[in-house]
Order: sequence, then structure tokens, then C-alpha cells
Amino acid sequence: MRTNRKKSDANTVKMTFWEHLDELRKVIVNSLIAVTIVMVAVFFAKDILFKIVLAPTDSNFALYKGFNAVLGLFHLSPIEPFHIQLININVTAQFFIHMRIAMDFALVLTAPFVFYELWTFIRPALYSKEIKAVKKSFGFAAILFYIGILVGYFLIFPLTLRFLGTYQVSWSVPNTLSLNSYISMFVSMIFIMGIIFEMPCLAALLSRFGIINKQMMKKYRKHAAVILMVIAAIITPSGDAVTLLFVFVPLYLLYELSIVVCRSKKEDEDEDENEGKEILAVHRK
Repeated sequence: MRTNRKKSDANTVKMTFWEHLDELRKVIVNSLIAVTIVMVAVFFAKDILFKIVLAPTDSNFALYKGFNAVLGLFHLSPIEPFHIQLININVTAQFFIHMRIAMDFALVLTAPFVFYELWTFIRPALYSKEIKAVKKSFGFAAILFYIGILVGYFLIFPLTLRFLGTYQVSWSVPNTLSLNSYISMFVSMIFIMGIIFEMPCLAALLSRFGIINKQMMKKYRKHAAVILMVIAAIITPSGDAVTLLFVFVPLYLLYELSIVVCRSKKEDEDEDENEGKEILAVHRK
């Protein structure tokens, strides 16, 4: 049952339905205030914000510099310099895109606080076993989400943009990309990678509740590889093998990590046995 967050765990009290709604309202209001404050701060840091967002459009981006450094070690020719020129064809587009990007960055930056607020709301409704599992998963999920965001920004999105932005069916048809098209691809691809990187966290939770286990994950490893390849192809519509490989490898490594964090059948059986003994001991008392 939901309890008053101001009270200690030792002095928890039952709450009515309306008190529950009031606590939920506080969580929502606190989260909105945090997102709004960060959004305003990010909005006024426009130069820094769009320096980050537009960095992959130029061959001076960190990924391309890294590739050139590696190619230089093998005395190979560097990547051909490129620059993608973006245009705006809508009067209001730049302002609303600025607002959208500020909001997206605010959501990413305030995610730990929002999750903490949600955690304080749902925690009293969980059993001790569930609290331990979910508590660990929250921290694990936050770390994986940010790693996914970074992988999307520094690896997946630049490679896809480099291919699609410079691909031409004919030299007589130059590429002129709209700002709106670029931003839509930027946001969707990076957020997708952040969500996909939650795979081990989801696997750990499902395993903790006995839905899946380590043996099951190992048994269907080959099937998972095929599914992950299809997902990688969907994420990277560029179609080139190099980009597809760069997306598939992290996804497969995530699956292997999911196997590591999953519990085995024996662990589940041992825990069930221990819980049974504890319940029996309580009844005898």
C-alpha cells in the first residue's frame, strides 16, 4: 500500500485512494518542474546545444577523426572530407526545432531524477524481494540508457548519416537536406539506441521474476542472432554492410550480457526452496 513519503519506513501508514492520487500528482509536478528548468537552461545555451547536434555533419567529427587515425597507422588514405549542408524551408521550423531539441535534451538529462520520483511512488507497493530487484534495475537501466545514447550519437547515427547524406543516384542530383529531416533522424535513431540498450536490464528483471532463465537464453542464442540482425537492418536503413555490422555487434553483445545477468534454473529453485523453508518456519512459530 502507498505510504506517506515524509514518514520513515518504520512508521508507514495506509493511504486512501485520493491520497494516492495526491502523491502521484506530486511526482508528476516535481518531474515537470525539473524538466522545465533544465529545458530553459538548455534552450538558452543554443550555441553549445547545436554545436553538439550538428557536429556529425562535418568530417571533423570525433568518429571520422578516429577512423583517419586508425587508417594512418596502416598508411592508408584517410576518409574523404565531407560536409552536409542543411537548409530550412519553413518560417517557423528553426524555432520549433530549437524547442524540440531543448525538450529532448532536458528529458535525457533529468531521466535519473524522474525515475527516482517514480521509484519513491511505487516502492511501498512492492515486496522486499521485488524492491531489491527493481532498485538494482533502476541504476542498471540508467547506465545502459546513457551508454546507448552515446553509442547512437558517436557511432550509429554518424555512420548512417555519412552514407545516406552523401549517397547520390547521379552527380546531377545533389543532396540538399532539410533541417527538419536531419533532426528527426537524429532524435529517433539516438533514442532508439538508448531504449535498445535496456535489453540486459529487462532480461534481469524477467529472470528475477522467473519468466526467463540463463538456460533459455543460451538455447535460443542462434534465433536471437537472426532477430537482432533484422532489428539492426531496420535501425540502419542505409543498407551498407559496414554500418549494419556496427549496429549488429553491440546488439549481440547486449544479448550476451543479458545471458550473464540472468539467473539459472538452479538459482530459482534454490530461492524457491529457501522461501518455502522461511514460510514453513513462520507457520510453526
